[in-house]
Amino acid sequence: MKKRSDGDEVFLRSVVKGIYNKNGQDVLKIDLRRLENRITDYFVICHGTSVTQVDSICSSVEDSARKEAGEKPMHIEGLDNCFWVLLDYGNVVVHIFLEKYRNFTVSNPFGPMPQLKNGR
Repeated sequence: MKKRSDGDEVFLRSVVKGIYNKNGQDVLKIDLRRLENRITDYFVICHGTSVTQVDSICSSVEDSARKEAGEKPMHIEGLDNCFWVLLDYGNVVVHIFLEKYRNFTVSNPFGPMPQLKNGR
């Protein structure tokens, strides 16, 4: 797992900015650091309304993270169909869903989570 000391917030802001640049919807940032055996520190979850938009959000997140935080994903999964794309940055994992798959797939075992509005 890649560790960033004070760069987490800069990196997370760059991810969220990339999502909002392509009108990603219902953005959630879930802090998993309180879990002892976590595989990552944060999940960032959003959705788009078409496979084209999901692909565009993915590209925008990659560009924003690279330009603003100097980060590249360690692994990308799901670009074949863009129903659910996962960008793995080590301590941040970004999930970009097609809306109908997000509504079917995501249930939150951590309880209610606040949604981000305007990148905050």
